[in-house]
Amino acid sequence: MDSNDYAADVVNDWCAGCGDFGILRALEKALAALQLPLHQVAVFGGIGCSGKTPYYLNTNGIHTLHGRVLPFASGAKLANPELTVIAIGGDGDGLAIGAGHFANAGRRNLDITYLLFNNGVYGLTKGQAAPTLRQGEQTKAMPRENILSHLNPIMLALTSGFTWISRGYAYNIKQLQSLIEGAIAHKGSSFLEVLQPCPTYNDLNDKQWYAGTGVTGLSRLYSLQEDDYESCVPEGANKSQQEQKIAQCVIKAQEWGQRIPLGVFYQNPHREEMTVKINQQQNTYQVFPPAKQPLLDKDNRVAIDWQGLCRELVL
Repeated sequence: MDSNDYAADVVNDWCAGCGDFGILRALEKALAALQLPLHQVAVFGGIGCSGKTPYYLNTNGIHTLHGRVLPFASGAKLANPELTVIAIGGDGDGLAIGAGHFANAGRRNLDITYLLFNNGVYGLTKGQAAPTLRQGEQTKAMPRENILSHLNPIMLALTSGFTWISRGYAYNIKQLQSLIEGAIAHKGSSFLEVLQPCPTYNDLNDKQWYAGTGVTGLSRLYSLQEDDYESCVPEGANKSQQEQKIAQCVIKAQEWGQRIPLGVFYQNPHREEMTVKINQQQNTYQVFPPAKQPLLDKDNRVAIDWQGLCRELVL
């Protein structure tokens, strides 16, 4: 299959020039590169412009509630561990009403990929300041400057416990595709922040701003990996080595303005994934997860022993 097989034949109503288009193309290319069966991919969307993404993919697509994309995605993965689960949400959707779910998704280390579309504004509801917009900034849609401090998605992902953390840029499709492939391949909770211009409402961080002159005289954006940054916690790392990887991620996560890093900030492939931990307590889980359990017996009666389950929970 090629990337066209993952694209749905529907009308796309994103604004012209929106960074969402680049993210969608990169996602289609990544799925094709991994040759994932269409029926084994489930893409969950939140509320906002990014939440429309599942409609534009020829995979299983689920449009969820505002701020609740991660609980839905987590439930699907727990019910059917064989699924490739991708959660998609905006910076407003995921870091305001959905911030609590963001933190808990990280600490679970469940094998899902979370793509956060970050344009600094609520694009679908006319450009209000999102949690990632810097204090003192004022986009053309705002009558006054933003008085609140911003949230740092990379820092929040790190402290929440995500074991694969990265950042891409919507117009760098080649690099973004590679990052999405890495996020999906990682066995654990993967977080990928995608910087994206909003040509309709955010006139501060537009395509020209990202491409503008930074301290190097070139684009503000640079690749961590091309800068010889090593993100992975080595196997058998002691406490000091683990803390060193966390510390370097903290430093890079705070770079902004004249020099903005892209790429993989942190990865720890050695922490056990959540379904492995579940199987250690319930050794039939991975071979007989909820999605494979019959709801009705041959006589169309409820096949689940609810009384036995309740007794187990009480004990």
